Amino acid sequence: MKQKIKLLDVVALTQELPERDLSLGQVGTVVEILEPNVFEVEFSDSDGRTFAELALRAEQLLVLHYEPVM
Repeated sequence: MKQKIKLLDVVALTQELPERDLSLGQVGTVVEILEPNVFEVEFSDSDGRTFAELALRAEQLLVLHYEPVM
């Protein structure tokens, strides 16, 4: 079962987006829910500087977990 994506979830890209200089596995944060299954995701460097922000479909994202999912 695929988990529902929520505001402020940490996500990873499931595909390359070379036109935006984003790689498979690039990690970002959901900052806006634009419509069902479409999310604004912000990608930042280790200093917290945003280097990309774009709308992505749910199938392009994988929610990351830091604790076991029940």
